[in-house]
Amino acid sequence: MRFAFTPLRTGNNLASSQWTIRRTLSKMDVPFEEQSRKVFSLKEAMVTPNNPDRCLPTYCVMANSKRKTIYDQIPKDLSKDEIVRCFRGMVTLHEMDMIFQESQRHGIITFYMSNFGEGAIHYGSASAIQFEDVIYAQYREAGVLMYRGFSIQNCIDQCIGNKRDLGKGRQIPVHYGSKKLNFQTISSPLGTQIPQAAGAAYALKQRGTKNCVVCYYGDGAASEGDFHAGMNFAATLQCPVIFICRNNKWAISTPTIDQYRGDAIAGRGVAYGIDTIRVDGNDFFAVYNATSEARRLAVEQGKPVLIEAMTYRVGHHSTSDDWTKYRRGNEVSVWEKDNNPIYRLREYLIEQGWWTEEQNKQLLASVKAEVLAAVKKAQKEKKPHLDHLFTEVYDELPPELQLQRKELYDVIQKYPSQYPTGSHSPEL
Repeated sequence: MRFAFTPLRTGNNLASSQWTIRRTLSKMDVPFEEQSRKVFSLKEAMVTPNNPDRCLPTYCVMANSKRKTIYDQIPKDLSKDEIVRCFRGMVTLHEMDMIFQESQRHGIITFYMSNFGEGAIHYGSASAIQFEDVIYAQYREAGVLMYRGFSIQNCIDQCIGNKRDLGKGRQIPVHYGSKKLNFQTISSPLGTQIPQAAGAAYALKQRGTKNCVVCYYGDGAASEGDFHAGMNFAATLQCPVIFICRNNKWAISTPTIDQYRGDAIAGRGVAYGIDTIRVDGNDFFAVYNATSEARRLAVEQGKPVLIEAMTYRVGHHSTSDDWTKYRRGNEVSVWEKDNNPIYRLREYLIEQGWWTEEQNKQLLASVKAEVLAAVKKAQKEKKPHLDHLFTEVYDELPPELQLQRKELYDVIQKYPSQYPTGSHSPEL
């Protein structure tokens, strides 16, 4: 849309202090539906949904038992070292998840959400974007943050909530965030990050920076109203944002068949007028290629892009969930055999002569040792200072919070045996 400012004439005189806005229409300003082809048959005019011939295709590169690798689609700009680095990251994330989940079962942390089965989405997308691109994640994208430099120690410090936790103990576990790494802090309510990402992308557009926003969420979050608001804002304002929906087949215990009746999540991108691609989310190279192209469109053309990454949630929704109560017995084993992203990338590395079984054993052993050491170290740290219950919300603590803080310390002083403070750090 273009606007031209034209002076307002009163009689033969030019009123220089008054202006009217003349809207200049271009082809893009004509609503798409007005360009619709005219037909004169009710049968031809009726659109039937869920036609397999009209469903969006799924982009694949890597082999599994049903197909071979498409070698001319292996990204040329990814070096051997970078691919191996991402593979190591995927293995590290998996081992960390297993130990952290067991830590919750032993009472070391209160809650945990694993990333089992979704590592290719994390590392395939994270390696395709720039560090300056801003990330809005949900709660199952730890690998994206770890790719940027968030360590295992950072993760467990946050989950335990000790004094080294960047959130100072004010968030539940797995709600990571890092201003230094351009990763917005995760919040619990589903979908809230989607309109926020659209707004942040619009701000980048206004500033004229050559960066984009990357927003992750699950198929369940796409059922929230915030999804539709965010998508429509991004489309109409042409915001440089990449929406990455990991369709892992389950929203807690609700399967996708009970969530929607249309062409999954990708079909909605087309409906909103957004460039869209559906990709095999267990295929590291396919995710990388899709994200690279999405970033090009977002940064060079100022377009929003939707990527639907088809994967499978191997683990429980969280440690408060038990998937054995609502899944068929062979679902996980079938996925493990044919679509495990770690296995698929490992086979490619071995085929190229870049990896061996011995290296794999060494990596697993070293990662396990590193994670266990991080957990022990995190347990020894004190909790954050109690004042952090009130700090960093307001520039100056308002009277109401000052009163609440006083009441807290009065109760602790009155009942010291019930509210011991020795485990908290004396340092602010």
